[in-house]
Amino acid sequence: MNDFQKILVKYWGYPNFRPLQEDIIREAYNGNDVLGLLPTGGGKSIIFQVAALAKEGVCLVITPLIALMKDQVENLKKRQLPAAAIYSGMTKREIKDILQNASYGAYKFLYLSPERLDTAMFKSYLQEINVNLLAIDEAHCISQWGFDFRPSYRKIADIRQLLPDVPVLALTATATLEVVDDIQNQLLFKKKNVFRKNFERANLIYIVRQTEDKFGYLKSTISKTKGSGIIYVRSRKHAREIAEFLKDVEPTIGYYHAGLKPLTRTERQQAWKDGRMRVIVSTNAFGMGIDKPDVRFVVHFDVPESPEAYFQEAGRAGRDEKQAYAVLLYSPSDEVRLNTSLKRKYPKKEFIRKVYESLFNYYQIPLETGKDAVRDFVLSDFLHRFKLPAQETYNALKILEREGFLALSGAFYSPAKVKILISDADLYKFQIANPKIDPFIKLLLRSYTGLFTDYSPVDEAYLARRAKTDVETIIHYFNLLSQYGIISYIFQSDKPKITFLEDHLPVKYVTISKINYEEQKARDTKKIEAMLAYAKNTTKCRSRQLVEYFGQEKSYRCGKCDVCRNRNKVELSRYEFDIILEAIKSVLAEEHEMTIKDLLKRLKVKEQEALNVIQWLIDHKKLVYADDNLVKWHQ
Repeated sequence: MNDFQKILVKYWGYPNFRPLQEDIIREAYNGNDVLGLLPTGGGKSIIFQVAALAKEGVCLVITPLIALMKDQVENLKKRQLPAAAIYSGMTKREIKDILQNASYGAYKFLYLSPERLDTAMFKSYLQEINVNLLAIDEAHCISQWGFDFRPSYRKIADIRQLLPDVPVLALTATATLEVVDDIQNQLLFKKKNVFRKNFERANLIYIVRQTEDKFGYLKSTISKTKGSGIIYVRSRKHAREIAEFLKDVEPTIGYYHAGLKPLTRTERQQAWKDGRMRVIVSTNAFGMGIDKPDVRFVVHFDVPESPEAYFQEAGRAGRDEKQAYAVLLYSPSDEVRLNTSLKRKYPKKEFIRKVYESLFNYYQIPLETGKDAVRDFVLSDFLHRFKLPAQETYNALKILEREGFLALSGAFYSPAKVKILISDADLYKFQIANPKIDPFIKLLLRSYTGLFTDYSPVDEAYLARRAKTDVETIIHYFNLLSQYGIISYIFQSDKPKITFLEDHLPVKYVTISKINYEEQKARDTKKIEAMLAYAKNTTKCRSRQLVEYFGQEKSYRCGKCDVCRNRNKVELSRYEFDIILEAIKSVLAEEHEMTIKDLLKRLKVKEQEALNVIQWLIDHKKLVYADDNLVKWHQ
């Protein structure tokens, strides 16, 4: 058993690695830059965690997902592996304490949201941190051609200049060939080095149902289908409506979206993971970091905006490698909706600048100030205050984020936190001098540990119960100790945050670049076209269509998707069908047009088998009739 396996067994209890995991780990351990492409559920986090544990020093992990970041930090702590996270919405004091602790070697893993990389505070401490690995999660975010491009990821290249001898381990589940190449260029790889897992999921059966009655199809399917499942929708309203509609066939169904209170989201997510809720209807806010292996089906009620999004979300089914279904419901109205959504995704530049100026007016931030300011941000209140349209405003904010003016973070529950700012000896002296506050300090010290070294989450209600008092009294004591400079007390929050990454500029200097507007719009248009082509396709294996989109050259018909099953009705094996198909293509490549009778004469196969394949090709508009009863290959 080598050192990597010993770490895997010790901390995770797994006897062996999955394919490619150990190969990628070894590359990073040997000091080489490496990009790993593994499908959703492929065990990406274990790769950089094991690689980092095999070396002295701290692993810096860059990820844009705050919820996932917090979840991974908690999981590492449960395994007795010290970890911390820095992300938008934290106070400067919290961030400073974590960076100081990291420079002292207090953590093995330090998670960072990408916009934190460009701050003066982080750069000043970075030189004092013994970094052994730079791990980039969701690496496709660094590419302008990628799914969910984030300009703040481009700051990683600057960090590499400060850490010239530290290898980069980049990971993603969704990347085309163009994006794979761009990731390595943007991350300044010393040489190209990619490990790519086969994107085919042999246990996942892809199905498209073209239907105008999506609600009826869902009701029929859910009543017949066993096991846990996800129904993805594109709007919060649909999530609630569909869950209510399906209640009579699935009483445990629930819905989930980013507009719910954080505690409600957490409860519903946990109920689904535990099996108390069999089916959950959700927007794309649900799923990142959810490791539930026994999902038997994922249904997309609406067509997503890209194959990347679809592949990632559908891939949450069947992670236990048992048979599962990925079903897409399609109707012509999906095409109208996607094209309308694209127009709203790119509002006029004048409107984007108006939203920019309104933001600074909203918070009363003067010109040439505001950089690194963090504020609670409730979009509905902002819209109401300035009478702005919801969807266009949200998309304008996302464009401003891509331009690097600001960073948005969704609502997440952040408990109250406390840190003692003085030494234990000075605290004892304070207790002697302030006997009225002494009982509360003793209660705090009995209830929580680590208060002298780091911010610790505290529960005011729990302390109130222990002290047999009310929450207001507990908060009063916390505020009092803060005023004396004894503690730092951070209130609990469950509101979204906005972080201003640059000072307030005169609106005439707010530029919207071609790369983030015209070029990004063109790329989004192509992604929609590719997704609609998948939905409308009736002739090509769905698995092949998806993996070829991501640049996998060698692929095979799955034999199980709706297209393959339809093809199987000709009563030929896949191999027999393909032999005849290639023969037909070869003949028509020479003659271009000919009668079916003449075509049959040229094919050296059984006539009835050839007729079955020809009829199938005609039914699916691959062969079409020209003049004089001639058939030709459809261009």
